[in-house]
Amino acid sequence: MSGLNRSFNFLRTTLRPHIIPKANVSAKPAKHPLTAGEQAIGMLAMFTVILVPSGWILAHLEDYKKR
Repeated sequence: MSGLNRSFNFLRTTLRPHIIPKANVSAKPAKHPLTAGEQAIGMLAMFTVILVPSGWILAHLEDYKKR
């Protein structure tokens, strides 16, 4: 009976809502706004980091199938 009681206590603690502290997010504008060129470089870097490895894998998919 004690094992059943422990399992109910475990389930009760997992279903209890947890209190999460609020993040310190401010709604102030940026101290140094980004120019259009800086934004373009950032977007290009993000797309490159994501698309180049996946493109490499897709281009060499037949090689990976042979292994």
